[in-house]
Amino acid sequence: MKINIQRDSVVTYDVDMQGATLLEVLNEIKRAQDPSLAYSSGCRSGVCGSCALRVNGREVLACSHHAKDGDLVEPLRNTPVLRDLVVDMEKAYSFNAKAKAWQSSLAKGLELSEENQHINELQSDCILCASCYSACPVYAVNSEFLGPFSLTRVWRYVSDKRESDPKEKIDGVQTNGVWDCTLCNECTLVCPQGISSKADIEKLRAKSSILGYMDPSFGNFGGGFGGGFNDGSPVF
Repeated sequence: MKINIQRDSVVTYDVDMQGATLLEVLNEIKRAQDPSLAYSSGCRSGVCGSCALRVNGREVLACSHHAKDGDLVEPLRNTPVLRDLVVDMEKAYSFNAKAKAWQSSLAKGLELSEENQHINELQSDCILCASCYSACPVYAVNSEFLGPFSLTRVWRYVSDKRESDPKEKIDGVQTNGVWDCTLCNECTLVCPQGISSKADIEKLRAKSSILGYMDPSFGNFGGGFGGGFNDGSPVF
């Protein structure tokens, strides 16, 4: 079968490896045909996220995708390409710092229920592959958008009962954050862990409304609806 890889231009390789994963195919190409081919990989088990790339316009993990004849393999979008399929993830990860996507202050004397322990369990399974970051179309018009990757992590801590100051995190995602998302759901469709950043952003919007924030675009309609407007999203 033929595998097309975007390098400086598209290069086509012939391989006889039916049923193999794309990572296995890339390893064989590098071993037997082109040792200069550059790509990232780690655990080979869908856990580390380092082999994320795009195949036929969709973000996948190379170690999980089964290669097919005619596949076009490209590096992730919205990130500088260092070489071939290797990208610089520094900017993607830097948005976590801007969004303060970590536990800021620990509430004391809490007893967590089983529900409390599981409420953000899925978000905690993020493997930092940045597939959602690559799939997000908002970066085409706003390169400072915090993005699905960081906003999901913010919700993970806002929803954590042990976080004593969730408002600080809500305050920090109002600019280039929750209201800039188009809710297109592209991030959810490509997440290898099944995390819905769209749903997490909707929850952050609901929390924002409770705290008196509103979608800035609503301010253009008859002077807005007031600081306590709730857009109908579920309240958490």
